[in-house]
Amino acid sequence: MKDFVIFADSAANVPFELVKRYDIKIIPFLYNLEGVDYPCFTDDGNFEEIAKDFYAKINEGADIKTTLVNQARIEEAVEPVMKDGKDAVIFTITADMSGTFNQATKAKAVLEEKYPDCKLHVLDSANASMGEGLQVIKFAEMKDAGESLEACLKYWEDSVYKINSFVTVADLKYLRRSGRVSGIVALAGTLLNIKPILWANGTSPAKLTMCARERGRKKSLAAIVDAFKERVINPAEQTVAITHADCKEDALWLAEQVKALGAKDVIIEYYDLCTGAHVGPGTIALFFLGKDRRN
Repeated sequence: MKDFVIFADSAANVPFELVKRYDIKIIPFLYNLEGVDYPCFTDDGNFEEIAKDFYAKINEGADIKTTLVNQARIEEAVEPVMKDGKDAVIFTITADMSGTFNQATKAKAVLEEKYPDCKLHVLDSANASMGEGLQVIKFAEMKDAGESLEACLKYWEDSVYKINSFVTVADLKYLRRSGRVSGIVALAGTLLNIKPILWANGTSPAKLTMCARERGRKKSLAAIVDAFKERVINPAEQTVAITHADCKEDALWLAEQVKALGAKDVIIEYYDLCTGAHVGPGTIALFFLGKDRRN
């Protein structure tokens, strides 16, 4: 059985210990702060410290911009694997939120022409943050258990739109800056303390869209719990993930609620920096396997 290597962009938000355990190769997005580029993932295990500082700087008013993972960086990362005679798989954030998927597709054409006996499989996760990350982790677990690349790809195809993602933000101004809501809507929402509930929908490419709105933080968190209760499938037999943009107490509360509804394995991680810059500090998100979003 031919060996293969798993890559993912850093938007996948995979915890450092799992990256190391399964030898997942992360290609980081870059963020620019005061004219200097920094990687959104580093290989030293200091993500929590970096993320806390990142969201603190946003709160202080820093103007942070992010840069996609381009074709050249993908080729540079993947070529040694294919040169060694191995296949490769790369997961990307949904193509609606970044051009990384298109860049990876271009890299695929170049590398497969150069190494015709090897394949680079480019997988649009139709998600973001740990909505992408849960797919990467499952793929890696299956590989570690001895499953073939074909079996892993088949499982992914059947389950990609079954990963449900629900997100709420603390401040609408970041969504306004990213173009997700208008300035008028953001102002009205702030004055009325309206908190949107966002989800990765079932379109192709998948879009982060508003599916509900609640007045106040407590109600928005409760609405996410209700969504989990209504849509989750076999919570005790899967990994559930929570990411937060420096609001750990809310993440811990949310974890307790989903555990009370049957979840056994819950990952809590800081929200990835790539999309975190666009949703802002105080954002919290829940990811789980559930009903197919295309229905």
